[in-house]
Amino acid sequence: MSRHVALLPILLTLSLSAQANDDVAALIKRQSQEFSDASASGDAKVLGRYLDDRVLFMNEGGDMPTKKEIVDGAQPPANGMKNQLTQENFKVEVHGNVAVTSFTDVSTLQFHGQTLHAKYLSTEVWLREAGGWKMISSQTMAAQDDPPEATLSVWALDEYVGTYQAGDFNYRIERTGDGLTGTAQGGKPVVLKAELRDVFFTPGAPRIRRIFQRDEHGKISGFASRREGHDIVFKRIS
Repeated sequence: MSRHVALLPILLTLSLSAQANDDVAALIKRQSQEFSDASASGDAKVLGRYLDDRVLFMNEGGDMPTKKEIVDGAQPPANGMKNQLTQENFKVEVHGNVAVTSFTDVSTLQFHGQTLHAKYLSTEVWLREAGGWKMISSQTMAAQDDPPEATLSVWALDEYVGTYQAGDFNYRIERTGDGLTGTAQGGKPVVLKAELRDVFFTPGAPRIRRIFQRDEHGKISGFASRREGHDIVFKRIS
C-alpha cells in the first residue's frame, strides 16, 4: 500500500474536524450576537435560552448577577431610548465541547434625540450541552475613551507649572506653547490636557486624572493622581 494512500483517512479526518470547528464557530458567533441583541432590547426569552443555569456572569460594572436575575431584570428600553449592540473583532477558539470568544460590543444609544457611543470588551465561554450550546461564563469591561478637551488660556495654564512631590517621587509640570507637559522623575514628558479647570488627563490614558488642589488664597498647592477612585497625593514644592 502506498504511504500516500494510507494518509488519506487521516487527512480526511482532519479536514472533517476543521469543517466541524468552522461550523461551531459560525454558530457561536450567531448566538453571541443574538445574546447582545437581546441584552440591548431586553428580550428575556433569548437571554434565558442561551444562559446556562450556573453561568458565572460579570458585567461592565463588576456586578455578578445570576441567570435568574439577568432574565427577571430584562426590560425593553424606556420611551425615548433605543440601544444597539454590534459585535466587532470577533474571535472564537473551539476546544471540543467548549468554545471561548472575545469581541468588542459597540453600543449606539439613542437618548431623547442624542446619540451616545460606547465600547465594551468581552469574553464568553460556551459549553455544548444536551440542549445545544449554552453560555457558562461571561466577563465584560468598558473600553475607556479620552474625555473632551477644555481650552484654558496660557495664563491659566501657567498656574500649574511647578514641581510636585509624593515622598521622594518628583513630578515636574512645564508649559510648552499653549499646552502643558508632565515629567516623572526626570523621564520622558507626557502631554497634559485640561478636561476642565483643575482636572487634567493624558491622551491615551483615560483611567488617570490629575486633580489640582488650591489653598485658601486660590493658589495651586498640589494635585491628586486619581485612578479608579483612588488617589496618590502630590504636594507642590516649587
